[in-house]
Amino acid sequence: MGASSHEFTQFVIEQLVSIPGLSTGRFFGGIGVKSEATQFAMIMDGSLFFTVDDESRKKYEQMGSKCFSYGTKKGRVDVRKYFEVPADLLEDSTQLVVLARAAIAVARKAKTSQQPRK
Repeated sequence: MGASSHEFTQFVIEQLVSIPGLSTGRFFGGIGVKSEATQFAMIMDGSLFFTVDDESRKKYEQMGSKCFSYGTKKGRVDVRKYFEVPADLLEDSTQLVVLARAAIAVARKAKTSQQPRK
């Protein structure tokens, strides 16, 4: 990752400073963003993506956002679990935190539903 990727990650972290237990770490070819050990976002190629579910995905689609995708030898793969945060919302920390809190709730719900029952 270049300096610009580091600077963008730092900018995102500064915008989300009010999120409890905020941390970052390597995640495939980018950066995973967590709140208290729950990953709710990723930064890839200078874009921020939040975790979505069927309900919140509609809001992102209405905002004109696209899901994360990557290329393979067989074509593009869409990862509909992550949608890009619109660039204009990156500048508005209040709105960004609202979206982040919703993404955290989605990620926690998904994490809970994946845990085996005893």
